[in-house]
Amino acid sequence: MLGTAGNVSERSGDLVAITPTGAELAEVGAEDVAVIDLDGMQVGGSLAPTSELDLHLGIYRRHGAGAVVHTHSPMATALSCVVDEVPCVHYGMLMLGGAVPVAPYRTFGTPELAETVVESLEGRTAVLMANHGAVTHAGDVGQAVELSLLLEWACTVYWHARALGKPHALDGDEQQAVITAALDQGYGETKPVKGRP
Repeated sequence: MLGTAGNVSERSGDLVAITPTGAELAEVGAEDVAVIDLDGMQVGGSLAPTSELDLHLGIYRRHGAGAVVHTHSPMATALSCVVDEVPCVHYGMLMLGGAVPVAPYRTFGTPELAETVVESLEGRTAVLMANHGAVTHAGDVGQAVELSLLLEWACTVYWHARALGKPHALDGDEQQAVITAALDQGYGETKPVKGRP
């Protein structure tokens, strides 16, 4: 992330640790991290929280997330300026919930932005914010960061495919077949070689 752009939070029980407003994330110390309760009251940290606090708290309240990552990553942000949705062009996007919607533009740091993003995340772990950036959520901050990286990769793949022609999006049957195969094969899990003790 460039300079002070973007923010990260992680929830523990009824408390949320969130990056402070105006701070360069690479230079933030533990004492600078704001600790907020789910009602928005600051209970710890030496600096005020990000201006996107309502966005983070809204995602925790509605989607039961463990962590939220908001970025201004270049490809996701670029696509947020020109598309209404990033189609599910690769099976890996099923980790994001399939096609990634673009939440309508609202001014940063406003309750209106938080509301439109929270609504757009229904059934998904990622959303683009029109003319702004991207948001992912997961069970913990490591997973949320991984989803942010996956989202930026998927946006890059879609951009390249679209430059070459009309990308094929996976339809519902194709997506379901991927889910079934992943479950049947234990996709992504390490396992011993068959036939060996």
